[in-house]
Amino acid sequence: MIAMIQRVNNASVSVDNAVVGQIDSGLLVLLGVEKDDTESQAKRLAEKVLAYRIFSDENGKMNLNVKQADGDLLVISQFTLVADTKKGNRPGFSNSAEPAEAKRLYEYFSKQCEQLGCHVENGIFAADMQVTSTNDGPTTFWLQV
Repeated sequence: MIAMIQRVNNASVSVDNAVVGQIDSGLLVLLGVEKDDTESQAKRLAEKVLAYRIFSDENGKMNLNVKQADGDLLVISQFTLVADTKKGNRPGFSNSAEPAEAKRLYEYFSKQCEQLGCHVENGIFAADMQVTSTNDGPTTFWLQV
């Protein structure tokens, strides 16, 4: 399971020209689910995302996590994160979880983040989404469990 996290000043996701999720300050989380990923991995990744200290403290140092910074999460399913790009000019998706399992673990990840005390907004799984964000920094990290 992979999470590409971006510290944002704001982010939103639209489907068919309608906003379905949006946050102010927080993290835009692009989530890729690989085959053989488990609920245990989703829970560990949720804990890691929420604990990751990438927000500035009063001294300008990255010492605060998203909850300490009063931020929210916008979680978007993105199967392209798990693409195999080592060979050729076309990505391979044999590492991707089957859609039903990917959706289940995507929803489980979001629920874990909520249970850990963070407000979560979501995109719509498998929809054609338009994501808009204002990156802060830019500060982007790739987390994998």
